[in-house]
Amino acid sequence: MTLQLDAVQRHVADAWRTDIVPALEGFIAIPGLSPSFDVDWEAHGHLAAAATLVADWCRRRPIDGLAVDIVQLPGLTPVVVVEVPAFGAAAPDDTVVLYGHYDKQPEMTGWRDGLGPWTPVLDGERLYGRGGADDGYSAFASLVAIEAVRTGGGSHARC
Repeated sequence: MTLQLDAVQRHVADAWRTDIVPALEGFIAIPGLSPSFDVDWEAHGHLAAAATLVADWCRRRPIDGLAVDIVQLPGLTPVVVVEVPAFGAAAPDDTVVLYGHYDKQPEMTGWRDGLGPWTPVLDGERLYGRGGADDGYSAFASLVAIEAVRTGGGSHARC
């Protein structure tokens, strides 16, 4: 079966505009610093809020068989675990591991007037704010890519 690239492109463009950008704006607003830069990360709750935002967004995706959990071991940051079963003609025992992180680096200085680390600003097609391009988008991009493959008539391994 040939992947219908026009359907893939339409799906990604639509999801980017209607689903991903609004989610990334919410994600950017959470000052979830890496534990290396926020020793009180657990008390602040920002990483838990980021995990919840990502997990909730993932749970709303229209992917049959999707399973989403937040796992947190004592003293460690929460982890969002998502499982998607194989689809189409893919071998059901093959697995692809997709990874991302949602902790952020410090605020730093030098932001252009009108921009800041925790204030999402969409300027044309560019979204500014801390974490939106530093792998904070990984869950969003991964699941929309899976959806696009399915929409375009393709197959994929378990993810």
